[in-house]
Amino acid sequence: MRLLIIAAFCLLPSLSWASANFEFQLERGPQPVGMRLLQQYDYARVYRPRYDMLSGQPVQGERARPVQTLVWYPAQAGGKPLHYIDYLRTELTEEDYTQTPAQLEQKFNNWIAQRGIAKDKELLRQITEQPMWAVRDAKPAAGRYPVVVYAPSFNASAHENVDLCEYLASQGYIVLSSPDMGARTRSMTDDLEGIEAQASDIRFLISTAQTLPQADTSKVAVVGFSWGGISNVFAAARDDRIRALVSLDGSIRYYPELVDGSAKAAKYVTPERVPVPFMFIAARPKSIEKLASSKNSTNYSFINNMKYADTYLLSMQPMVHGDFSAAGLRLTIPDAAADYSRAEVLTAYNWSLRYVGQFLNAYLKEDQQALAFLQKPATQNGSPRHLMTIEQRKASAKPPSFENLALELRQRGYTHAQEVYERMKQADSTFSIGEPQMNLWGYELQRVGYVKDAIEALKLAVSVYPNSGNLYDSLAEMYEIDGQKPLAIVNYRRSLELDPANANAVQHLKGLEQ
Repeated sequence: MRLLIIAAFCLLPSLSWASANFEFQLERGPQPVGMRLLQQYDYARVYRPRYDMLSGQPVQGERARPVQTLVWYPAQAGGKPLHYIDYLRTELTEEDYTQTPAQLEQKFNNWIAQRGIAKDKELLRQITEQPMWAVRDAKPAAGRYPVVVYAPSFNASAHENVDLCEYLASQGYIVLSSPDMGARTRSMTDDLEGIEAQASDIRFLISTAQTLPQADTSKVAVVGFSWGGISNVFAAARDDRIRALVSLDGSIRYYPELVDGSAKAAKYVTPERVPVPFMFIAARPKSIEKLASSKNSTNYSFINNMKYADTYLLSMQPMVHGDFSAAGLRLTIPDAAADYSRAEVLTAYNWSLRYVGQFLNAYLKEDQQALAFLQKPATQNGSPRHLMTIEQRKASAKPPSFENLALELRQRGYTHAQEVYERMKQADSTFSIGEPQMNLWGYELQRVGYVKDAIEALKLAVSVYPNSGNLYDSLAEMYEIDGQKPLAIVNYRRSLELDPANANAVQHLKGLEQ
């Protein structure tokens, strides 16, 4: 079974069956919370076509991708808190920022009327008028704070897990979220194009954070639920500004064919390219029999292959997939036949958020008490027995990469180049550095004054590409610059053996052999 969540408005055919008793049990942190609504466009991406897909008429107005953004932040005290209805209303402007207040009010009233909830006015009032923590446009608190991007589930709005976002802001984080939208329509698509649209939104929000004076964008994490819990992995594979990931029962588990290296998969999304601390909080595990009868393959697990990342796998026994959405918990009726009561589900939800906060504190704020919290059995942290299980795996090493190779050699010395490269190659047989990149590496080292390091880098290069006349020519040049004339001659001659047409080697040998 594919696990997807739909937008909050779609969860409301009638509020007569909704829960008016959503209780967020965690205490707010020391920071008051502000919330700002940013109506912005990503002008690097086209969202609306030139011609309307239904009428064929030319599209009027802005065609760039709208990325309506909710920003929660530590604020100064004071002001009137928002109500839940204020967050619901933000859904009305996700695609169109040009509507008048009167148009928006009519749109909202029509939506209410279409749901046939006239008889549920008191219940509607209880839900929509629930006071929240954030104050609209509150004055920001002094200081700089780590950044968290929240990536919603399939088609969901930015406020989907508003309680999590407000909670993190109260703990000293800047939190940004935008709706989960398809590449060219409000509706998301369950394919690579859809994932990459949301992943691009995530990267856009990180760039937005860089414009906020409070934001410390050297410390960025992305929390994603369901579909957002695969899009955040895609984003991290391309953006090393992301330093930690949280997946709330994310689709990274349920869509292995998109990340397993197969024909359908995104080739750039590999565990080696996501070497960041990772927490996966899962719903109640399914039986072997149910897994065997589902469409989900169990032949590959991206999470199990994340050997270069500290990983935490939590399983919340009372929760099913939809329970990770605060909007869903607010707006759906508890199942009277369920194995767990709504109170038990809410307890598990709140413990999930507590672990998210501790994980972010440990890895973005380098809080040792938070790290110790993560490493204890859950019951020692006060969790009710039988509520959750935790598995942990420490990163085995840094992943083989050109960046990590250069970093280790800068720390240990370039005379270890061959040794370190061979160790990385043994750890991952697919690891390689292209010949042009190795050649450029040598010249860049020489350009900044590290000639002897350039020699060692190019010695490694010719060992990896022994038939490259160009690399031997470059190595010879480095020896010549370093005043090692005999070795320069040897390597120019080797270059000519491999490439007799190498005029550069001929010219240099004439000067060296006179």
